[in-house]
Amino acid sequence: MDFIVVGAQKAGTTAMFDFLSDDPALALSDVKEVHFFDDETQNWSAPDFDAYHAHFGARDGLRGEATPIYAYWPNALERIRAYNPDARLILMLRDPVQRAWSQWRMEYSRGVETHPFNWCIREGRQRLFEAEPWGVHREFSYVERGFYGEQVARLLTLFAREQLLVLRAEDLRADPNPSLAAVREFLGAPQRAAIPARDVHVGREMAYGSDLATSDIEHLRRVYARDAERLGDLTGIRFG
Repeated sequence: MDFIVVGAQKAGTTAMFDFLSDDPALALSDVKEVHFFDDETQNWSAPDFDAYHAHFGARDGLRGEATPIYAYWPNALERIRAYNPDARLILMLRDPVQRAWSQWRMEYSRGVETHPFNWCIREGRQRLFEAEPWGVHREFSYVERGFYGEQVARLLTLFAREQLLVLRAEDLRADPNPSLAAVREFLGAPQRAAIPARDVHVGREMAYGSDLATSDIEHLRRVYARDAERLGDLTGIRFG
């Protein structure tokens, strides 16, 4: 593995994986989310890397995958570093308020979530302290996955700054070509001709009967305020 799109969920990672899969210089995994480095059933003192490598086959090119929980999940980045300290990491970000709302809509439509959004981002955060590993959750982490500044800071304790490329989902959606050009330059892959924008959708988000409430937006902006400043200081990217 040469590169990984490590986050964030609901921030354009599926679209990025789809675009990069068309590039003959790159050898993407056979599934978008391999979920290897967040697999708590692995024996991490002697992990089964053969199972990981099986996802890439025998194609030539820079090998990469996209599992957007890696930037959030405890020890995933540390495991990536132990596997390949020279790995290049791509972090896709989206306004954390919109990201949280999008994740909740997905989980609600799947029937995983049964509580309203306003409860989930307030009282519902206590559920993470009943989870295993403690304090994190794969489905109910609407707020927590949006602490990008914390995630970037942790990542930069493990990898050199030049090994990280941070992009915005909003930019990829508006025009994929500048973002894709940045990825190819970052990976040392040949540049390609411009392509038209296209929508890439995975799964189903329920046509929920209300919009994101102003009170919820304001609440989340307050929750994220300090972390947003940290993200801006580290990357120059600011939302809201």
